[in-house]
Amino acid sequence: MDDWRSYDDVAETYERVHATRFVQVADDLVAQAGIGEGQLLLDIGTGTGIAAEAAAKVGARVVGIDESMGMLRVARRQRPAEAVAAAEAIDLPFRDSVFDAAIGSFVLAHFTKYETAIFDAMRVLKVGGTIGFSSWSDGVDAYQTAWSELVESVVPREILEPAYAEARPWHDKFRKRDQIEEVLIDAGLRHVRTEIRKYRWVYGREEYIDGMSVFASGRFVREMLGASGWDAFRARASAVFAERFPDPLNDFREVILSTAVKV
Repeated sequence: MDDWRSYDDVAETYERVHATRFVQVADDLVAQAGIGEGQLLLDIGTGTGIAAEAAAKVGARVVGIDESMGMLRVARRQRPAEAVAAAEAIDLPFRDSVFDAAIGSFVLAHFTKYETAIFDAMRVLKVGGTIGFSSWSDGVDAYQTAWSELVESVVPREILEPAYAEARPWHDKFRKRDQIEEVLIDAGLRHVRTEIRKYRWVYGREEYIDGMSVFASGRFVREMLGASGWDAFRARASAVFAERFPDPLNDFREVILSTAVKV
């Protein structure tokens, strides 16, 4: 059985639905981290290369790493100018003190051992180099509530909660600015700066549902239901969203941008 936690099977959907939206977050993270011309940047959990491309736009030289071969295949097709490689954040295949900066977009919550991942990112970072992360900060809205109700109608919460904890063990922790600041300071980083940015993204109803299928709840439910069961679930989700919400949807999200310096 395939590992449902993998993004391999949802990479195309991730790129189609989320890339044009998440690039706004990537641009803001790159700017806050002060990344610029000629710097060598490591993009941890590069996915389809959205943040790598954002850094390249300001003149940085970028290496992106990700565990998902599906995501990397899309990155190589969509952004062939960016160097990407398969690697894990807790065992980076680079020498010490190589990079001028390192960033990770929406990856903190997914690290099994975030302390180890941050330590290894610091290892490959030069003294004076900047590290930056983005993470979700907002609460649950009406769209997410509707989606959760649909999910819990087919998979009991007592099964869902341990699955979520496995896929994104630090989801709740890194929704809080003070928790992120404490983690970065405890890691030995200094000049810690966190900001909450607000975004408004417009989705067609069907596009929004496709986007939710990319996240942990969608991937897990799809694995549990199988192909035919998923198709039925997807059709019911379309009907519920059509009944409850206008088309298109205005999705308001809050993101924490965190940067710090290795001293």
